[in-house]
Amino acid sequence: MANSILTNTVITREAARVLHQADNFLGSVNMSYDDQFAKRGAKAGATIGMRLPAKYKARTTATFAGQDHVERSTPLAVLSQWGIDVSFTTYDRTLSLDDFSKRIIQPAIKQLAAEVAGNCMSVGYKWVNNYTNGTTDAALTYKYFQRNGALLTQNLAPVTDRNALLSPMSMVEFLDATKGLFAHQSNLEDQFREGMMGRTGGFDVGENTMLPSHTTGSLAGTPVTDGTGQGTATTANAWVSQTVMQIDGATALTTLKAGDIITFGTLAAGLVACHPETKQSYGRLQTFVVQADVTLTTAADDYAVTVKPGAIYGSGNAFQNCILTKADTDGMTVTRIGAASTAFAQDLFFHKDAFAVAFVDLEDVSEYGAACERVSTDKTSIRFVQQYDSSADAVRARFDVCWGFALLYPELASRHMTTASLL
Repeated sequence: MANSILTNTVITREAARVLHQADNFLGSVNMSYDDQFAKRGAKAGATIGMRLPAKYKARTTATFAGQDHVERSTPLAVLSQWGIDVSFTTYDRTLSLDDFSKRIIQPAIKQLAAEVAGNCMSVGYKWVNNYTNGTTDAALTYKYFQRNGALLTQNLAPVTDRNALLSPMSMVEFLDATKGLFAHQSNLEDQFREGMMGRTGGFDVGENTMLPSHTTGSLAGTPVTDGTGQGTATTANAWVSQTVMQIDGATALTTLKAGDIITFGTLAAGLVACHPETKQSYGRLQTFVVQADVTLTTAADDYAVTVKPGAIYGSGNAFQNCILTKADTDGMTVTRIGAASTAFAQDLFFHKDAFAVAFVDLEDVSEYGAACERVSTDKTSIRFVQQYDSSADAVRARFDVCWGFALLYPELASRHMTTASLL
């Protein structure tokens, strides 16, 4: 059997193809930043600042009112070099490409893609402050599905490039909830025969087994904010990605966990969500997501709790994202969403620009005596290196990727939380 087609280039291209197609999360987020990294010999640890649009506040009179131009950026660091190592005999190289791909390439690369995507989702959900459900065991109904879409719309997400990744149990519930709704005949055939939703309710719907669950902290007692000048009150254009809030009054030794969603105060005396442009109230509290675990040791002490997004409530600031409906930020009740110390399964709804992932070329090591090939396909880059082991008549090979993951606009994402999916 001829082995001429199984060159290093062919193997690497096949691996890049499998990597590109192996996951429905990585392929759904923004991948337009990898060309900003050095393409030859990129080293892990390189960082770029991803520029975000400036914002302005319209004046309502004829009088000139100049305002600051604020450049925003968020870092994307390519810190991770992950890979899969394989060993195959020279006989394996005599197989056809299809056989070689099924036996060696596909199992290896799909595992690699799964672990990269799983890591991204485990990190990414902790940046997402929008949510639906969270307080009941309600399954993912079509109404909850559309509420996630409404949250994205309220945060000005474009109607295109929206994705919904559902856990297997939520997919069961959602298929059941929507089986009687009007749908295109081809969609119905896929839904009933293959369990696939396709594009539904403004989202490209997919099933993902790696969506992380979240276990809430045990926060209890009467936790409140402690301090009159917390958050960003300036009326000039100013943006912060996160805010440190001082909290006291909690029951001793209770906790907040990274990924917990919390609110501050009430509609009458707290931080209320507002429209990103008009700054009109949405009539609901702004939600924030905790960024690091905190144990509140005693009720009397202050504890610093870092949250995203930054609490920006200064009227006239183009980046204002909430309204302070009391005189100052002191004494606002801190409320955690969801029952204490409870594991919630999560479905993830997001626009493509909520997150960014970048794959960059690793160094060509052929000068050190190894056979090396690098291939970039549709924003995915993979390196294949192999050497012959004469003692075992085997070829030892490795597939490597160098990648980074960052948030762009986490407000363009939402989490559906339910304990029912864990039953």
